Amino acid sequence: MTEFLVTWLAGTPSYAMPLLLASLGLILSERAGVLNLSAEGIMAVGAMTAAVTTLLMGHPWLGLLAGAGAGIALSAVFGLAVVVFRVDQILAGLATVAIGIGITGVIGRPYVHQTVTGIDPVQLPVLSAIPVIGPVLFHQDPLFYLAVVLALMASWMLARTRFGLRWRAVGEDPAAADIAGVDVQVTQLLAVLASGALCGLAGGYLSVVSSQVWVEGMVAGRGWIAIGLVIFVRWSPVRAIFGALLFGGASALTPRLLATGANVPVYLMMMLPYLLTIAVLAIPAMFKLGRGPEPENLGTVYLRQDRR
Repeated sequence: MTEFLVTWLAGTPSYAMPLLLASLGLILSERAGVLNLSAEGIMAVGAMTAAVTTLLMGHPWLGLLAGAGAGIALSAVFGLAVVVFRVDQILAGLATVAIGIGITGVIGRPYVHQTVTGIDPVQLPVLSAIPVIGPVLFHQDPLFYLAVVLALMASWMLARTRFGLRWRAVGEDPAAADIAGVDVQVTQLLAVLASGALCGLAGGYLSVVSSQVWVEGMVAGRGWIAIGLVIFVRWSPVRAIFGALLFGGASALTPRLLATGANVPVYLMMMLPYLLTIAVLAIPAMFKLGRGPEPENLGTVYLRQDRR
């Protein structure tokens, strides 16, 4: 039993990291007032671009960088639509998902099922040999540690810096931020681009680090789970670490049970992360927990002429 738990927990971070990176990107976007539903499409483009770049260049870190760059490029289209041209944010997000999935089907199809060079886990001396804790915390791939650091940095930036205060002010009260001299459009565009970079990196993690192969549809709804995760962690980058590990643990459970030869309903078990997503969205409404801490101006288009 102990061996099963250790193996399961040690494998959880690799399932959690795409969710953590994507949800962190969405938090940054939504803290600036831009409702971002495009994660699924951006992750798909990031996964495809990272795998193709790794195949052509032979270096996984270049592939991950290209995946983040592809995420920025696609999110720029979304950002221009919602920030500059003031398109409805929900419709623009859904359209971006469709565009991203379409791009991967056209460009990525020749590279399907071609294995790529991955990134080996980092085995920290001494610490990785600690029973139970060692394999779980100190024998993971470098992006696990990078994602945790990014979440901590994002939390510090939003809560402790002047730049973060302006960022949050745009999401809470853009008119007041505008009066204070903050460029609302520039701040929101930066937030959307940062979101795209992290979502693209999350997709790249799936293809280059986790699977080491590109397959159409490999994002498999993780972008939508990340949206639910943002609400579950109440727009907190630090809580996103623990939320992603919880959702990742649910995803990691099925293959570990199958590896033991247990007779489990596979398709029902595969539904666990999605059922958990529905649960975390439904529970606050069922128990009437009230309005969450989402930014006051989330999803609302700001027009300077409406300023009072």
